[in-house]
Amino acid sequence: MNILVVGNGGREHALCWKIAQSSSVNKLYCAPGNSGTQSVAENINIDVQDLEGLVQFAIDKKIDLTVVGPEVPLCLGIVDLFKKHKLPIFGPNKFSAQLEGSKCFAKEFMRRHSIPTAYSEEFTDKDNALKFLNNPVFCNSKIVIKADGLAAGKGVIIAENINEAEKAINLCFDGAFGNAGSKVLVEEFLEGEETSILALIDGESIVSLLPSQDHKRVGEGDTGLNTGGMGAYCPAPIVDEKLAIEIQEKVLNRFLNGIQKDKMYYRGIIYAGIMVTKKGPMVLEFNVRFGDPEVQAVMSLLKSDFVSVLLDTVNGNLAECDIQWHPGSAVCVVMASKGYPEKYEKGFSIIGLDYFDNTSDTVVFHAGTSIKNNNIVTSGGRVLGVTSRGINIEEALKKVYSSVDKINWDGAFFRKDIAHRALKK
Repeated sequence: MNILVVGNGGREHALCWKIAQSSSVNKLYCAPGNSGTQSVAENINIDVQDLEGLVQFAIDKKIDLTVVGPEVPLCLGIVDLFKKHKLPIFGPNKFSAQLEGSKCFAKEFMRRHSIPTAYSEEFTDKDNALKFLNNPVFCNSKIVIKADGLAAGKGVIIAENINEAEKAINLCFDGAFGNAGSKVLVEEFLEGEETSILALIDGESIVSLLPSQDHKRVGEGDTGLNTGGMGAYCPAPIVDEKLAIEIQEKVLNRFLNGIQKDKMYYRGIIYAGIMVTKKGPMVLEFNVRFGDPEVQAVMSLLKSDFVSVLLDTVNGNLAECDIQWHPGSAVCVVMASKGYPEKYEKGFSIIGLDYFDNTSDTVVFHAGTSIKNNNIVTSGGRVLGVTSRGINIEEALKKVYSSVDKINWDGAFFRKDIAHRALKK
C-alpha cells in the first residue's frame, strides 16, 4: 500500500513511526513532515492547507490511504475533497469537524444528545459576555473562557476570579486569538481530574483506545498558561473498569448516536477531553484528530497492526477489529523552547539525538524541528516528545527522564512532574 500522512508535528511523527511498522506498507509519505518523519517516511513539501495540492499528489502517487493528523485541513474540508475524488481518507468531513472547529457547535451537539458537559453560554458581543459574569453560578469559583474557534490549544483561559475572566474576555474580543475569538464561550469550572479518551469511529461502531492523561499547563504542579500539551501518559489509572463503562455509555455511545441522528459523516478518531467529577464524567471538549502528545504514548503501547486498524475504520469494519496492546505503561515528556507558549526563539542546534535509534523502548518524536546546515535545529515551541515504555509507570518514568537528560539545546525546558497523579495512585 501507498500511504500519505498529512502534518508536520509530533503527532504525525508518531503516526508515521507506527504505520511504517506494518508489512502492508509499500511507500509512506508525509506532507510536509519534519526532520523526524523523514527517518520513516518520504517528506513531501506540500502545506497542510494546500488541499488541491494534496489531492493531486494522492492521485499521482496512487495513494491507497491518507491519514490526516492536524485539525486545520479537516476543518477546511480535506475529507470532502478526497471523497469527491474517491480517495480513501481517515477523518471526519468538514461539517463534522466543527466539533473541534467551533466550541459552540460542540456544546450544542452535546446538549442535543445528552452528553454530560459543563454549564455555559456563548456570546458574540463583549458587553453581554462581561455582564454574564454576574451569574450566581460563578460566585466564588473559577471561570473558564474559551475562544470559539481554533487557537492551537491556547484559546482556553481558566480565570481565578471575575477580574481575570474580564481580562480573558477582552483578550478574545480584542483579537488575541484572531478570528477564533470573535465568538466566546463562558463556562463553569469543573473540579476533578482529567482524562483523554481517544476512540475510533466508523459511523456504525465506536471503539475506545487506552485512556491517557495530558498535562496542559506549562508549569509544574499544573500551573501557568495552557499549552498544546507538555506531556502525557497511558493508561491513566483514573479510568478504572467502572468509569470506563460509564464513559462508554454516557459519552461514546451517545456521541455515536448523535452523529447518526444528525447524519454526520465520521470515519476517524474522536478525542474526548473528560473531567472526572463527583457527579461523574463531564466532557470538556471534543477534538476530531489524535491528541498530541497523547498519541505518542498510545502508539507506543499499540501492539496491533496500525494500518489494519485504520483501514477497518475507513471501511466500516470496526465491529470486527480486535485491538491488541503491549502490557505496561508509556510516558511522553515534551521538551519545549524557552518562552513557549508565548514568544520563543528558533534555530538552536539540538544536542544528544544520536543517543537514540528509535527502535528500543524509548523513541524521540520530533514536533518542532528542521534541518539547517546538516544539523537538526528547533523550529517550534514544542520541539520533541521523548516517549518511553515500561512494565509499569515507574519504569517508564525512569526511562523517559533518563533519556530527556541526554538531550539539550539553548533554552530547552520540560516539566519534571509528568504522570505525578498516576504515581499517587
